[in-house]
Amino acid sequence: MSNDEPGGGPPDAPGYELPLRLFLAFRVIVDEVHTELAEQGHPGLRPMHGFVFQAIGPDGTTAVELGRRLGVSKQAAGKMIESLERAGYVERGADPSDARRKLVRLTARGTDSLARSARIFDRVRDDWVRRLGADRVRALERDLRRVTPDDPWRLDVPGWFGSA
Repeated sequence: MSNDEPGGGPPDAPGYELPLRLFLAFRVIVDEVHTELAEQGHPGLRPMHGFVFQAIGPDGTTAVELGRRLGVSKQAAGKMIESLERAGYVERGADPSDARRKLVRLTARGTDSLARSARIFDRVRDDWVRRLGADRVRALERDLRRVTPDDPWRLDVPGWFGSA
């Protein structure tokens, strides 16, 4: 029995190719977004920073909680906070409900980078629609939703990649 697809297409790809292709698609999209963000005034942002900004959220968070959400140590979270604070993307201040705690919040510059990246992600998706067709992109998204968890915000990816 042949592995060929109906119509004489190539045989099924080996199992390891699927995660590699999904990761490459992720890289293509994220690299394109960061190229445009750099052109729009955010040259120092890296993919990791998007995870950090999402983990900080609209209400802010503590360094300990940020580390937990990202799956990294408090020290690693502290270093990220310091570098993003120097770049003007986050600020630290007292927690209004507990003056002993310091909250990390996005600055206007951080919020601007998120808004710009959202628009760029939409533009990249529109490019995929033009290249592949709306039905195929919607089918791809629908199929990926079927095989992945309902909550797409797995912010612990940085810690997962960094694990030994």
